[in-house]
Amino acid sequence: MRIGAIEAGGTKFVCGIGSESGAIEERISFPTEHPERVMEQVIEYFKDKKVEAIGIGTFGPIDIDPLSETYGSVTTTPKPSWSGFPFLETLKREFRVPFGWDTDVNAAAYGEAAWGAAKGLDSCVYFTIGTGIGLGVYSEGRLVHGLVHPEGGHILPRRHPDDRFSGHCPYHGDCLEGLAAGPAIEKRWGVKGSELGADHPAWAMEAYYLGQAVTSAILMLSPKIVIMGGGVMQQKQLLPMIRAEVGKNLNGYVNAAALQAGMDNYIVAPGLGDNAGLCGSLALGLAALEHSGQS
Repeated sequence: MRIGAIEAGGTKFVCGIGSESGAIEERISFPTEHPERVMEQVIEYFKDKKVEAIGIGTFGPIDIDPLSETYGSVTTTPKPSWSGFPFLETLKREFRVPFGWDTDVNAAAYGEAAWGAAKGLDSCVYFTIGTGIGLGVYSEGRLVHGLVHPEGGHILPRRHPDDRFSGHCPYHGDCLEGLAAGPAIEKRWGVKGSELGADHPAWAMEAYYLGQAVTSAILMLSPKIVIMGGGVMQQKQLLPMIRAEVGKNLNGYVNAAALQAGMDNYIVAPGLGDNAGLCGSLALGLAALEHSGQS
């Protein structure tokens, strides 16, 4: 099989071709610019690929209700020119194949469940910490949708006692994304996170906020594994600090063998590495093909 995959991120689009085994055979990337320009590049890439389906995992929020008049559109994103853009319909006009459609972080959770750190498990949550903060939820063998889709990046955490930063989210100010996403780190400390040393106090504060988010996810969703990806998580010192915060927050309350054995194998980096999002989009395409009955 040849399945198309689109990982539409806030900074860049990645398009690729993969197989039913989860292997990515080729890829291309380009900046997330004006939607018309981006779609031209996406269409040009896929036009001669002869794919059997295309899966799309995109930045959000998006309309995922198939009965909605605006299904397949980006909704309330602050990204210029993208709010209201008919993403899915634009591609359906060009390609007569089944399409999978979900958030980029739900796609990453799906990919990790199919081929990565959550393989063999029927539940996981996936946090991405980068330009924004997103939460993907896979539970009882399926991705979770409801009123819309999970928006765990906009929960309201308890403020760190030493944090005087007002927050960076245009909607909520000091929500999790407004306090702990990459742009918030840069605005609070005056430099990009990648320029801060491993012992900088920024990372203890970051772990404090992300630890609350993970704790909340564990208590509300009871996932069998927590996966943390995104550019900010490239800071290798951060994952152990988050595990420590979660352990402190839970304080022995959740009686589960996976937690009693230690956090190292429970709160983990993506098993698929940087391919989590693209592989997840591939998995969405495969699922759409199977649902269509054309596989």
